Amino acid sequence: MRLVRIIERLLAAIPVVVGVLIIVFFFMRLLPGDPVEIMLGDSAASKMEMESLRSELHLDKPLYQQLWLFVSGVVQGDLGNSLDKRRPVAALLAETLPPTIELTLAIFLVAILIALPVGVFTSLRPGSWIDRVTMTGALLGISMPNFWFGLILILFFSVQLGWFPTSGQMDATLDLIRITGFMTIDAVLAGNWEALKNVLLHLFLPATTLGVAFAALMARVIRSSMLETMRMEYVVAARAKGVSEPMVVIRHALRNALIPVVTVAGLEVGMLLGGNMIVETIFSWPGLGRLVVSSIFARDYVVVQCAVMLYALIYVAANLAVDLIYTFLNPKIEL
Repeated sequence: MRLVRIIERLLAAIPVVVGVLIIVFFFMRLLPGDPVEIMLGDSAASKMEMESLRSELHLDKPLYQQLWLFVSGVVQGDLGNSLDKRRPVAALLAETLPPTIELTLAIFLVAILIALPVGVFTSLRPGSWIDRVTMTGALLGISMPNFWFGLILILFFSVQLGWFPTSGQMDATLDLIRITGFMTIDAVLAGNWEALKNVLLHLFLPATTLGVAFAALMARVIRSSMLETMRMEYVVAARAKGVSEPMVVIRHALRNALIPVVTVAGLEVGMLLGGNMIVETIFSWPGLGRLVVSSIFARDYVVVQCAVMLYALIYVAANLAVDLIYTFLNPKIEL
């Protein structure tokens, strides 16, 4: 039965992805600027050369024909070629998606390591000075613009202290064989511990930039959910039976309090993917977000359309994963 529900949810996601794809297709073409003129730049190209390039890229066809060519190519597994980089879009996505996933996982790790202990600890001492100071700090963390916080981290930890690099995924002087595309995994597989240390140093600042804001939000949600759960009858009954306080908090309260936290985490996947565009640009992180930003400026329609379609698929998959986690945390919940 669960497998059937999962298949139904996946099929229901198809119209969503198609709708997103069509909307992005038309909105990208409303942006000012001609991709051919941007590609040729200031070169003294003749009108005939420009028309030849426009015909080669199918930009001379009506919009409905361009849409049909793109959708039919996607159905056949051909995402087309980048207008700007003149390379297959599938290859560009395969190169840039692993760094973005690696950064997103690091952000989740930073957020969990901060938010979980802070949220639980403050919920056990509501109204105390620690609770007030921590929640005020969490509010500041949510309010800080990511680009501003990232620049502050660069100025302090990189420029002033020199502890962390300012850009890139790894120093160009190091040699690492690419196996999976995930630099940390590749460094471990190759046994190159110097490269692993260097990759983690490059990963720290961008992961902290978004991880702190995410942790601030999650800490407030965990605290509110824990305060509500600690007043439930089953928690009172567990205490009356003589269950130790750590077991009451961890086994009885925290597991049920995580349900709204999982909801927020699933919704934040979209925010992290969108926020990664800014952070990846600031830190020159070679991920999908930076590719999308450069493609928007270059009016590279094909790359932007495919990237947004991928974002939509990831977002749908994240929400499905959230529903599955619900059933694990509370077996009474059905898909």
